[in-house]
Amino acid sequence: MPFTTRELLARLIQCEAGGEGDNGMRAVATVIMNRATIPYGEFFRVSEGGDVRKIIEQPGQFVCMRGTVGGRTNPQNVWNMTPEEVHYEIADWALNGGVFSPVAECLFFFNPYSNQCPAFFPSNQMGVAYNRINDHCFYRPTQKYAES
Repeated sequence: MPFTTRELLARLIQCEAGGEGDNGMRAVATVIMNRATIPYGEFFRVSEGGDVRKIIEQPGQFVCMRGTVGGRTNPQNVWNMTPEEVHYEIADWALNGGVFSPVAECLFFFNPYSNQCPAFFPSNQMGVAYNRINDHCFYRPTQKYAES
């Protein structure tokens, strides 16, 4: 049986940011919801008017949505997660319009496994560095994203 959108979001929050504390998980949830609600660009077209599930399932966007990475099984994926109450609470908060202000307009995030956040992410420069929350760097959309 497929997961509900709430269940899938809770699992993705746990998988992508479960070790980042409440603020890190809220930041990741905010980015996902920003993608679902932005009124222009690639994510606007993908979400087809705000469908969070379409954003989560967009191919190539979240490592935790991949069964394999680099030709190997990806053990850290949404299908292997067992969300706890905090993950559901943050998913509900996000689905009900919650926004974590330190990443309020961000559309991209990633863990660089470094003390430095690259100036742009992804490599096509659609996002410019805005803030760091724990191990993740967050990026606001650039004009290049707006033209996507």
